[in-house]
Amino acid sequence: MSSCDKCSNPAAILVRYSGARLCKKHLCEFVVKRVKHEFRRQVTLERGERIAVAVSGGKDSTVAAFLLKETLGARRDIEFCAITIDEGIEGYRPSAIPIVADNCRALDMEHIVVSFEESYGFTMDQVAEAERNMSSCTYCGVMRRAALNRAAKEWEASRLATGLNLDDTAQSILMNFSRGDVERLARLGPHTRSQPGLVPRIQPLRTIPENEVALYALAKGLRYHDLECPYASEALRNDYRELLAKLEDKYPGTRHSILKSYEEILDAIERAHPPANLRLCECGEPTASQSGMCKVCDLVASLKRDRVS
Repeated sequence: MSSCDKCSNPAAILVRYSGARLCKKHLCEFVVKRVKHEFRRQVTLERGERIAVAVSGGKDSTVAAFLLKETLGARRDIEFCAITIDEGIEGYRPSAIPIVADNCRALDMEHIVVSFEESYGFTMDQVAEAERNMSSCTYCGVMRRAALNRAAKEWEASRLATGLNLDDTAQSILMNFSRGDVERLARLGPHTRSQPGLVPRIQPLRTIPENEVALYALAKGLRYHDLECPYASEALRNDYRELLAKLEDKYPGTRHSILKSYEEILDAIERAHPPANLRLCECGEPTASQSGMCKVCDLVASLKRDRVS
């Protein structure tokens, strides 16, 4: 076994895309350095910032919350809260919420829980059992994003941080390219342009591979929820995750190259697809729909017509 490039510690892992060998200590420093750099690229902090963090309890969102608080917690002019969405998935979400609550207490961070049942009148389990023409993940994603945005606005957050890592980001880029959805590519976070009614999102882990997030969590002894959602197998993203994993294994650095290529053309994409003119839905959330009804209200209405119960 080769020793760490930074010290004589023989317990080192190979970072294949860079060729570096790093021990636990220096791997953690490597992660923190890139997170800080990415955060500075995305955000110019002002006094009185209120940063909400979407925390499901998984490794990514747990590490995001930990690093943001560790990095910025000394600033008394910045406030934090964690927002957890309870989709109503039996055997999955109930075991995650107490873990998030414990971590928030340790970080001295306010914890807000928002449930689908209270927000929409039904749980994700009920949606999954209903007759529908889209995957459970499609419904869940739309409703979860809306619930996060509403909760962040109610808390008067200036930013909403998510735990999206490099793998997630590269997968999203590939998915939208493959579908020809260039307009959605222009809207991928992090958001540098604010839209009325939408809390701008930041992604501090955007350049950190998923396996390094997991190693950081283990190295720091962070407790997180590691169960997989029972509906995850329905997601189209799985195909892109598998494809990208194979490419990365054969050609280390593929994920970084996809992100870099996307950033090179982002200005052109944003010029071709400027922000939409938003109007308010009856629910109070913004929408670009000509009908004036937001996507979540449209989905909820269709589910109620189908008598989800």
